Amino acid sequence: MADGTQNLVPNSVQNKPNTSGISGSQPATTQPTASNTATTTVSHVDTKVRNAGASLAEFLTQLDDYTPTIPDAVTAFYLNRAGFDSTDPRVVRMISLAAQKFVSDIANDALQHCKMRGSGQSSRKSGKDKRYTLTMEDLTPALSEYGITARKPPYFV
Repeated sequence: MADGTQNLVPNSVQNKPNTSGISGSQPATTQPTASNTATTTVSHVDTKVRNAGASLAEFLTQLDDYTPTIPDAVTAFYLNRAGFDSTDPRVVRMISLAAQKFVSDIANDALQHCKMRGSGQSSRKSGKDKRYTLTMEDLTPALSEYGITARKPPYFV
């Protein structure tokens, strides 16, 4: 090996770093090993993009048939007031759906606060018949989780 002949070592050994401390014991290679990992990774990412595109197209077709709780006219009014103008009704409907989810999440969080606050109180009604009332006491912490500050007006205090 010291006479300058090249050592024939398999690719799996050549790519390992030299940890023996002896320099020159293995020849340095600059050629990568031939494998399918690069093409497999590219095709896997390409498949994900195709699936995402297909699911987005499916979502948009389902959006045409769905009527959100917040009417499209109300959403379009507030979007125009904010300076957003869209000719595609699916965009307006998608924003209506996002606003509906936002309001629903806040109401659900307020309900959880109400249940936690009322869990220490005993009631004569069973758990199934219990009715809850949305109060500012429950709504304020739920809104603060989303960065919204809500205060009672001074004349209600």
